[in-house]
Amino acid sequence: MKLKSILSLVCITAMLLACGNDKSESSKDTMVSNETVAFNYNVEQFADIKVLRYQVPGWEQLTLKEQKLVYYLVQAGLSGRDIMWDQNYRHNLKIRKALENIYTNYRGDKSTENWNAFETYLKRVWFSNGIHHHYSNDKIKPTFSSDYLNELLKETNTVLEGEAFNVLFNDKDSKKVNQAKNVDNVALSAINFYGPNVTNNDVERFYKAKKSPNPDKPLSYGLNSQLVKENGVLKERVYKSGGLYGDAIDEIVKWLELAKGVAENEAQGDALGLLIKFYKTGDLQTWDDYNVAWTAATDGNIDYINSFIEVYNDPLGYRGSYETIVQINDFDMSQKMKVVADNAQWFEDNSTLMDAHKKKNVVGVTYKVVNVAGEAGDASPSTPIGVNLPNANWIRAAVGSKSVSLGNITNAYNNAASSGRLKEFVHDDEEFELEEKYGQLGDKLHTALHEVIGHASGQLNPGVGETKETLKNYASTLEEGRADLVALYYLYNPKLQELGLVDDWKAVGKATYDGYIRNGLMMQLIRLNLGDDVEEAHMRNRQWISAWVFEKGKKDNVIEKVKRDGKTYFNINNYEKLHELFGQLLRETQRIKSEGDFAAVEALVEGYGVKVDKEIHAEVLERNKQFNSAPYSGFVNPILVADKNDNGEIESIKVAQPETFAGQMLNYSKQYSFLPEVN
Repeated sequence: MKLKSILSLVCITAMLLACGNDKSESSKDTMVSNETVAFNYNVEQFADIKVLRYQVPGWEQLTLKEQKLVYYLVQAGLSGRDIMWDQNYRHNLKIRKALENIYTNYRGDKSTENWNAFETYLKRVWFSNGIHHHYSNDKIKPTFSSDYLNELLKETNTVLEGEAFNVLFNDKDSKKVNQAKNVDNVALSAINFYGPNVTNNDVERFYKAKKSPNPDKPLSYGLNSQLVKENGVLKERVYKSGGLYGDAIDEIVKWLELAKGVAENEAQGDALGLLIKFYKTGDLQTWDDYNVAWTAATDGNIDYINSFIEVYNDPLGYRGSYETIVQINDFDMSQKMKVVADNAQWFEDNSTLMDAHKKKNVVGVTYKVVNVAGEAGDASPSTPIGVNLPNANWIRAAVGSKSVSLGNITNAYNNAASSGRLKEFVHDDEEFELEEKYGQLGDKLHTALHEVIGHASGQLNPGVGETKETLKNYASTLEEGRADLVALYYLYNPKLQELGLVDDWKAVGKATYDGYIRNGLMMQLIRLNLGDDVEEAHMRNRQWISAWVFEKGKKDNVIEKVKRDGKTYFNINNYEKLHELFGQLLRETQRIKSEGDFAAVEALVEGYGVKVDKEIHAEVLERNKQFNSAPYSGFVNPILVADKNDNGEIESIKVAQPETFAGQMLNYSKQYSFLPEVN
């Protein structure tokens, strides 16, 4: 499970920073050494996006062998970059190639409003790995005309025609992932996980017929394939060597084999071997074998995430998006946060879950703070700040899971942050001071508890199917909300102080509760256009949690809606009662998951998480106009530069930084394009 920018959503000021608008038309990926220039986290801002840089602390402390392992894993990740583009939409690669060719070859007037609009559009497409917004899933609309694009195509001898051209300007394929109620979500989603004639019923019928060899260890059917209909017959196109995306996968395998050769230990090497086997065969039993081995491989300074993992982009929750993150252990912070994992059983035993839904033996939960060395696919440029894997419930129950917080990503957000927007939306000075003093610590603990305790907690009732089957299009938001509720319940608990994690548990809890309600009921609305429903899974869960406790607490005035000088604020009057309400909702969400209660999850999400108070939304958008900082942030990746001797052997590896976002995107297209335009 992925904690998608929780930092920005619980304490949104960490993502809503002001930065310069440093645009460049250069296609060269000029590098700035960390050693010679004071580090600048800001790259540029355009549309609703800020692009940042992150550092890689601890790089010099790694041995050359460890640095090679990181280098090979990063290269493997980037080699599959185009898979994510094609998964996101069937015309993305063709469109990107055409737009990039225009960008690098156009010699006309670049001072016009039209050219600026074209450049901004291309950068938005780069940031979203395609023509649909990375967060809202809406198709990104060009602010230049089709006539102007035709002019650019002609002047640069570029070809883009037919549906791939028309879709940029028409209403077709308007939603990458459509999670609306009572519609055919598959048919109305542009995501390229399914053929054009495949429906919800087709998917459900196809996978209902699949039976795992061991029902207690269900295979992740559909995770690594595209489901298409040929002559009326449904069939899977499997992602593997010799199969769909085979050319890119072969390149991934090449680098993974080099990584295996410099593995830190036998367990790590064995896991890499199984991942290679999975890529070669596409076999889902091998995928489970790999996840068991990877979860158990906890020793070493280097770890990674690589393959088809998170299912948020599938409206029915079967298919995994390509994603990689390469990680270096942050030794100091990991030791401090290890205490959370060591006490996982205490948290489970003392939760509000029904006894039948509690795990009697929470096993194998490992938690580390890591520093990212490179990301690709669904993790870049927009990155999570915390990850808990594997996703298979039976592996989590039998073997455990790995949880990580991406420390240098969080640090980059914090170092680039501004408090202006926070001041606008806090109810009073006390709330602001709590956030300033305890907000960052609360965010770190929220991430740890969400990932380590939240996703690891609870169990399904005997005979209940996998959540994606029982809760369908609501599975992702229910799971993320459930993990959030675990974190929220324990963030206001003296146990945190007893464990030495905080000096003032009440202050930390209050700051976190303030931030969560403020964001869930107001601040995250800056990401939506007026009149839009909430669609993204994480945004939905923050709204349905906040709206539910607000409504249930009205009788006791737990959360007060305050109007002052024409502005709305939400003020928490009773933190103890709010803590109880979070516990009640946690119990219910676990019951829904454990029993597979679709009617209940539909009522919860649709009743509290989808519709927006239009009056408050309009007010929030108006109040937000005074701020120049964009609501979304993402990153360019550091560049690992390998120095080789005459025999081609790596002698040293340096970390450098890209100067421009455009430069890195063009360089990636030049070096890591292994797929045809149509797959």
